[in-house]
Amino acid sequence: MRTLRNIAIVMLLALVVAFVPGGGDAADAVLTALVMGFLAGIAWMLFVLSRQNQLTLATLSDGRRVILYGALGLIALLIAGIDELFSSGGGSLAWILLLAASVTAIWRVWTEAQTY
Repeated sequence: MRTLRNIAIVMLLALVVAFVPGGGDAADAVLTALVMGFLAGIAWMLFVLSRQNQLTLATLSDGRRVILYGALGLIALLIAGIDELFSSGGGSLAWILLLAASVTAIWRVWTEAQTY
């Protein structure tokens, strides 16, 4: 019964977006607000992690610190350019490979920093 109620709510919201004038714009505004909240949450998490691990970050070699911050910067650029990359041919694969490379670089630097 609960599933049917949830399906009915989603269908009602879809009807509002499809047939009410300006419904698509309102849906875009809500989606933009959700994405901005999500990105702000990620930024806050990174800030808190950097404050909690100041000593670990300070003891990294310059090369490791460049790799770490470069990977984080690449992830920020990937998030910013997701529409352009996904709309081009082969861009989706490039986006996934670059994201995987960034996450791998961050993981390797972090695991090496924790072993010392």
